[in-house]
Amino acid sequence: MTEVPNGVEMIDPVTGEILDDQALAERVVANAKANGSGLLGPDGALGQLTKNVLEIALEEEMTDHLGYPKHGAGEGTNARNGTRSKTVLTEVGPVTIDVPRDSESTFDPQIVRKRQRRLTGVDEMVLSLTAHGMTTGEVSAYFAEIYGASVSKDTVSRITDKVIEEMTEWLHRPLNKIYPVIFIDALVVKVRDGQVRNRPIYCVIGVTVDGERDILGLWAGDGAEGAKFWLGVLTDLKNRGVEDVCIAVCDGLKGLPESINTVWPLTLVQACIIHLIRNTFRYASKKYWDKIAKDLRPIYTAPNEAAARARFLEFTETWGSKYPAIIQLWESAWAEFVPFLDYDVEIRRVICSTNAIESLNARYRRAVRARGHFPNEQAALKCLYLVTRSLDPTGKGRRRWVTRWKPALNAFAITFAGRLEQGIN
Repeated sequence: MTEVPNGVEMIDPVTGEILDDQALAERVVANAKANGSGLLGPDGALGQLTKNVLEIALEEEMTDHLGYPKHGAGEGTNARNGTRSKTVLTEVGPVTIDVPRDSESTFDPQIVRKRQRRLTGVDEMVLSLTAHGMTTGEVSAYFAEIYGASVSKDTVSRITDKVIEEMTEWLHRPLNKIYPVIFIDALVVKVRDGQVRNRPIYCVIGVTVDGERDILGLWAGDGAEGAKFWLGVLTDLKNRGVEDVCIAVCDGLKGLPESINTVWPLTLVQACIIHLIRNTFRYASKKYWDKIAKDLRPIYTAPNEAAARARFLEFTETWGSKYPAIIQLWESAWAEFVPFLDYDVEIRRVICSTNAIESLNARYRRAVRARGHFPNEQAALKCLYLVTRSLDPTGKGRRRWVTRWKPALNAFAITFAGRLEQGIN
């Protein structure tokens, strides 16, 4: 809804009464009921209210421009010269307004600029709908159905293309010197490059020393997810200012721990326990999943590595002959599995899985699923960036993150004493 500019009061056109927000809302609803026009749509009450607000604001701008109010007397040669009609698309649908003119044609309104056909709130609405997974055609149909407004697919594309420059700046912005934890993962999107192919999009989330979530970037890869490309991604993070990472949580991609330690030699690489358990189930019959999960729990909840190894030997005795591939899987991942067992329970709780990034990937996947595939790499990145910029509009998620991470960060400050201080402003 368009806001009333400062200094502009809403006055009932019949009674002359100055209306506050509550009285204004009640009057709008009452008029809509009385006229049977509804709130939205071309003839809706909100459309009429928006028209009134915009015209009052434009008249105020003209008064400032000329130096005297409407029907007043001015000292110069420039004067009001009637109005011209103009239809603009607003958050409540198309609205036809009368824009005042001056005799010297020097009036340049700012509320609704010359040749402007959409208010800025409409552009934000298009970006929001796109971020929630709607295609350009669906957004166009939405405006036609809900508001009776014609917004072509090309117009929707032009609106969303405006964020490309903003996205480029975001992808190259400077980062913090140190992150206590980063979570790294990739998701797959379909891109039409001659033919439709699966392309990985690499994503990294950092947790700052203040406990806030920071999505560090998105990178489009080629072919399957690989440790070599991850090395380039992590090098880019270092070039953007990340000098140290205490713990990197990742899945079991071969060669990834080596890539991480090439960039940050002191970083502890922690395998995602959830990924490890899921991969375990791939080798087992579904009827045994509950039993296997129960037998695995003493391993990853053990108080230390020695106890975990003892529990693993018991697991091997039970399942080794039936599923030797599971034993081999855990043996291969053991070096990256056990690090978190050495730390405080608060640190264990937040680093033993990549759920923090998988919840973000779930939002990304919902947005890309409706597309089927993207025409190019930039279109895929644009879609995911729109999702990123629409996250947590109320700020509640940020507060939850900070609350959740404070106990762990206290433990980090002790465990990694001397390393976190450089990240504190």
